[in-house]
Amino acid sequence: MTDQARALYALLRERAVEPAPELSRPVLVAGVPCGRATLAACDALRHLPGVTVSANTLELGQTLVPGVALDMLLARVAQALREANCLRGWRDELLDVLDEAGRPVGAIERAAVRPLGLLTRAVHLNAWTTDGRLWIARRALSKSTDPGMWDTLVGGLAGSGEDLDLALVRECGEEAGLDAPDIQAREPMRTVLRMQRRLPEGYQVEDLLVSRCVLPPHVRPANRDGEVMEIATVEPARALAMVAAGEFTLEAALVIADELAASQSAR
Repeated sequence: MTDQARALYALLRERAVEPAPELSRPVLVAGVPCGRATLAACDALRHLPGVTVSANTLELGQTLVPGVALDMLLARVAQALREANCLRGWRDELLDVLDEAGRPVGAIERAAVRPLGLLTRAVHLNAWTTDGRLWIARRALSKSTDPGMWDTLVGGLAGSGEDLDLALVRECGEEAGLDAPDIQAREPMRTVLRMQRRLPEGYQVEDLLVSRCVLPPHVRPANRDGEVMEIATVEPARALAMVAAGEFTLEAALVIADELAASQSAR
């Protein structure tokens, strides 16, 4: 199964690492390269004060430095994109604007990151039972992306200014009803890969980070935030078959295939 998991991961990776959309433009935030904007986003922002659109770049806050003034501009940028129907929903949730090395420059509404091709960080937990089954979760039908698909037990984006490990603890509580003592045996997070995927609303650039742990026998995950419709356990072979059949989101499929390749080779 190790070879199958590795081969499947390689196929999934081809889907997850794509060049930026044609005609997209590099985004500079306070003079720092941070993303790739769609032409629709550039058009929506063309006349916004503090924004410069050229034939080659989209510059946001060229004369500003990281701080309150830049974040206020980024809030106006997100609102302008919303008014131009460039966004997929609105989350009222701030994410860090990160440079290419993952250093924060500012903060912006979550819904605006894809049209601007901004880097995000997703934290996942691969949780196992003591007898070697993998916990998985099915996304609620009300989710705006990938409704009804299977996912890792826990997965979500780190918020603005949020430590990655604390983001994982928060997501564990919201999505699986797991509190800090339940996951205290988790391993340090590691990066699986940086996704770069074309989407209808823009460009997804996302670092997939994962931790793993074995949950104590008395711990039973249960969703708290309404975003999960079912939680189950599966044997590794069944999980791999589900990945191959396309039953998981692409992000979860990558994380789980990577996990199965690593965990099986370690046995």
